[in-house]
Amino acid sequence: MRRVRIVTPVIAEALRVPDDVAGLAGAGTDVSIVHVERGPASIESAFDAALAAPETIARVLEAERDGIDAVVIDCMDDPALEAAREVASIPVLGPAQTSMHLACLLGHRFSVVTVLERSVPPFEDLARRYGVAERLASVRWVDVPVLELGREHERVVGDLARESLAAIEQDGAHVIVLGCTGMLGCAADLREGLRRAGYGGVPVIDPLPATVRVAEALVALGLAHSKRTYPRPPAKAITGYDFVGWPSARG
Repeated sequence: MRRVRIVTPVIAEALRVPDDVAGLAGAGTDVSIVHVERGPASIESAFDAALAAPETIARVLEAERDGIDAVVIDCMDDPALEAAREVASIPVLGPAQTSMHLACLLGHRFSVVTVLERSVPPFEDLARRYGVAERLASVRWVDVPVLELGREHERVVGDLARESLAAIEQDGAHVIVLGCTGMLGCAADLREGLRRAGYGGVPVIDPLPATVRVAEALVALGLAHSKRTYPRPPAKAITGYDFVGWPSARG
């Protein structure tokens, strides 16, 4: 039995409940979910991501200690991704990096359709960091905050369809990436909307299930991130953080 854990780096447990992740993986894989205990209610800024980072790292260490085979960080900002890879030996995946690279496998150029206009520069920065900036056609937004996504499903799907059509027709996108893991469940309706508009051949990547499946595949293949790229941090005293399982931590 493979074990994948989703670490949701926000304190708002209503954003992700166990029923949300049921069925995201294939047979033979158990998917569990945990939230951070300290941090922001949602991540919509660099400030939010910084606040989420220490607890996210702690939950990754906890997962490895619990015998989990791979971790998925449940946010398109990929908070603490590189740091978590340094302290853990199991695969740790971020949905932004994973989805962008999947998009490049599926088409020539891709667009991200996200929540707010302020998210445009961070996604452009992530595309540069992940080496896919030249494949990024555009970043568009629906102007719905993360905490309102679950209450505005019909509006969100309609706005996603509008912005995705614009990305295809105006920006030259061949693949659409949903720009928030809080949009889980919108992809099927969006695909149908694109099909009705004559773009049924345009893939839509729902980042959380896509990343869970990639994590599952890495475990099956016996692969994890390179320790030459993500070496263990040097041992030193750490004050004020209780990173269970990390020997240099000091409560």
